[in-house]
Amino acid sequence: MTEADAVPVIDLVTEGHDPRFDTIDEMSTTELAAVMNDADASVPLAVRSALPAIVAAIDGIIDRMGGGGRLIYVGAGTSGRIGVLDASECPPTFGTRPDQVVGIIAGGPDAIVTPAEGAEDDADAGVAAMIDASVGAADAVVGIASSGRTPYVVAALRTARDRGALTVGLSCNTNAVLSSVADHPIEVLVGPEVVAGSTRLKAGTAQKLVLNMISTITMVRLGKTYGNLMVDLRPTNAKLRERAAGIVAEIAGAGRDEARAALDQTGFHVPVAVLVAQLGISPARLHAAGGRLKQALEAP
Repeated sequence: MTEADAVPVIDLVTEGHDPRFDTIDEMSTTELAAVMNDADASVPLAVRSALPAIVAAIDGIIDRMGGGGRLIYVGAGTSGRIGVLDASECPPTFGTRPDQVVGIIAGGPDAIVTPAEGAEDDADAGVAAMIDASVGAADAVVGIASSGRTPYVVAALRTARDRGALTVGLSCNTNAVLSSVADHPIEVLVGPEVVAGSTRLKAGTAQKLVLNMISTITMVRLGKTYGNLMVDLRPTNAKLRERAAGIVAEIAGAGRDEARAALDQTGFHVPVAVLVAQLGISPARLHAAGGRLKQALEAP
């Protein structure tokens, strides 16, 4: 499908009018909260229906990142902000470098806090964004657009694919133009919004759930956790330092004071604190295990 073949905006399901929500302007706060909660409850089921496509995309992303490539999100408006949010959470949670998981939004960084709605129509800027990011065959690029037809995102994803990147298209409509330029199209059908056309609601929630899966499952599969413990976190504040001490204590079978001392001795590097300070294992074992703590501990 090309842009010329795209479904008119007015006919998109995400732009639809649901008569169930006709009288929201007459409802009490309690009634409105219940209506929105009921609508939101349908989103995880829509995501579940798309799981086969989501799984295939994640496996492709794991292959690219496992080979040293990057995960790049690109979107406009709400979709772009959700991508930037997910990318920005990866360094503190999983210890990734800032350039390993990247969020790109139409209109640039200022558009994260200041609406730049017109930027989504600039296809040339989408092309330039991929060129400026030096997107290549090692990378995986996820284009995010509720409508599935945002010119900036479609052009960016097409360019990424032309440059050899793995491409994933995440939208909330069927037969999306974005899907036609993606190696892995993901269409999560959430239906019309409580406020017609306000895709920051159910569509935005669906996108957040899918990106949670993409980043979290990728990092787990790449060895960034020990069981469900985030051993590669960056303990940059008091809460995270306490979390790190708890992780070291649990894995190494040590007390909290011992765990804190081990972290102090190792520059608050959780896997090294577990291996060296508590168990007397050389940190070289961690390197040999590709940074995976569980394999380092289980190695003969």
